[in-house]
Amino acid sequence: MKIYYDLHIHSALSPCGDEDMTPNNIVNMACLKGLGLIGVTDHNSAKNVRAVMEAAQGKIKVIPGIEVTTREEVHTLCYFPSVDAAEDMGELLRKHMQNIKNRPEIFGRQLVMNSEDRIIGEEENLLINAINLDIYEVQKETKKRGGFFVPAHVDRQSYSVTSNLGFLPPDLEVDALEITESGLLEYSLKYKEYEIITSSDAHYLENISEPQNFLKGDGKITKKILENLYKI
Repeated sequence: MKIYYDLHIHSALSPCGDEDMTPNNIVNMACLKGLGLIGVTDHNSAKNVRAVMEAAQGKIKVIPGIEVTTREEVHTLCYFPSVDAAEDMGELLRKHMQNIKNRPEIFGRQLVMNSEDRIIGEEENLLINAINLDIYEVQKETKKRGGFFVPAHVDRQSYSVTSNLGFLPPDLEVDALEITESGLLEYSLKYKEYEIITSSDAHYLENISEPQNFLKGDGKITKKILENLYKI
C-alpha cells in the first residue's frame, strides 16, 4: 500500500504563504495531485489546522503540525496526534514569541480562516521570528504532547540545523529528518541512519508535491502515521 504525501504545507496564515492557500484550496489541490496525506505546518502557529482538517473530511488525511523556529533560528517540523495537541503547542509558542508586530505591507497578511475559506481574523504577531525556546525545549514540548519531531530541510544553507548549528547534535532526539528533493541523494546517504521524509514546503498551490514520495511503513514516523491515521 503506497500513500503519497506532502507533510510540509503552509496556509495563508504564514506571512510568506500566498493568500490562495486557503483550507479548501489546499485540500482540493492535494486531491487533484493524487496525494493521500498532507501536513499543515504554518510558522509558529496552528490556527488554521482545524479549518484544513474540517475541509478535508471525507477527502484526504491531514496531520496537524507547526513549523517552529527555535531560538537558534532553526526550522523544525512538529507533528501532533490531534488538532487539540497542535493548538496547545501553538498556545505555548505564543507565550514565547518576541511580540514583534507583523507589517503586512512588507511580510504579507497572516490570515486565520474557517473551513469555508472565510477570513475570521489576522494574526498580529509576526510569525516568522524565532521564539524564545531552544531546539531541545521545542523537541521536549513536542514529545510531551505525543508528537514527533523533525528538523526541517536539513540540506539548506539557511534556517536548518546543519547551517545554523553547524551539525546535527547527536543527543538531539529526532524522529526523522526532512531533506529537500534536490538534496536527497547526498544527504540521505550522509544521514542514512535516520528516517528521511521529503516534502514541498509549499507556500503556493502549484508547489504542493506531485505524487512521488510515499510512506513505506518501516520507520518511526511512517509506522505511527499508518497506525494512527490509517488504522493498519
